[in-house]
Amino acid sequence: MSMKKWMLSLTAVTLLWGATSTIPTTEAASSTKPIEVLLNAKKIQFPDAKPFQDSNDYVMVPIRFVSEALGAKVGWEKTGGQLAVSIKNDAHAVNMTVGQNTATVDGQTKTYETKIILKQNRTFVPLRLVSEGLGQTVEWDKVSRWVWIGKKEIAALEDTGHQAVSIEPYKKAIGTIPNLINDVAGKPYEKIVIFKQSDLPIKLLNDIYSVEPFTAHSGVPYLQIRVKTKSTAGSIFFITKYNDTRLRTPFRAMTKDNGDGTKMIYYPIYSSGDELFQGIKNYKSFKLQDIDYIAFGLASREYIPMMVNPWKGN
Repeated sequence: MSMKKWMLSLTAVTLLWGATSTIPTTEAASSTKPIEVLLNAKKIQFPDAKPFQDSNDYVMVPIRFVSEALGAKVGWEKTGGQLAVSIKNDAHAVNMTVGQNTATVDGQTKTYETKIILKQNRTFVPLRLVSEGLGQTVEWDKVSRWVWIGKKEIAALEDTGHQAVSIEPYKKAIGTIPNLINDVAGKPYEKIVIFKQSDLPIKLLNDIYSVEPFTAHSGVPYLQIRVKTKSTAGSIFFITKYNDTRLRTPFRAMTKDNGDGTKMIYYPIYSSGDELFQGIKNYKSFKLQDIDYIAFGLASREYIPMMVNPWKGN
């Protein structure tokens, strides 16, 4: 069977499954989801104290790690029982005191909506202080709960330092669906590039912002992928611990437009197509933990991008 017919058939199966089941509804992003800070579209790693949203919904960031990532120096001085914090770079100087909601930025007093606090031995400041104090463009992304600092231009996977490696160790598993081995021109792939969830966002055929598990109200498990696209995302496939591959197409009835140029696309974890096309009888017992890699189909002419499954079981 040709790849085109295979895809059409599997799409029909997916639509049929959706038509005979209750269409699940998506849920709003959880306010308990961790906050990430991205500098020029790359995530800043926080070894201990993490950014958070306070009781008034203001985003608070640990100023030392953000400042140092921006090339600024941070100093502390305890005077009269109060902790004074200073930040300096080539262009700006900021002075603040823990417990106050004001700071002196380049000699001018600025007032903020919430107080500068000490938590887990780290100084946390309101997000706006970063933009005003260090002269940075700062944007709050409420969909992913990301803080974008500086440029938002996402790098292509091949430009992030990840090396392409031979497809040979994975060829047998991917080859359980033969046409996945070939690119859009029908030429067999020779390379793959493996990356991690922490490397996101990256630029493939569509910009991939996030990959996360999602459970619908009906209890059906999905993989939620946030992409920047004008249409929809393509197919993905799971390379499993059973040394086989399982193709997934988007469940289009659940696609959600975030209103910012990105969409949430949902892929079923298990599919009756596994039995129909591959003869896998126990497809309903297939779990997210059974997946070794999440691969993106036809996302590059040179290689197959494969994300290590961070939720993999033992």
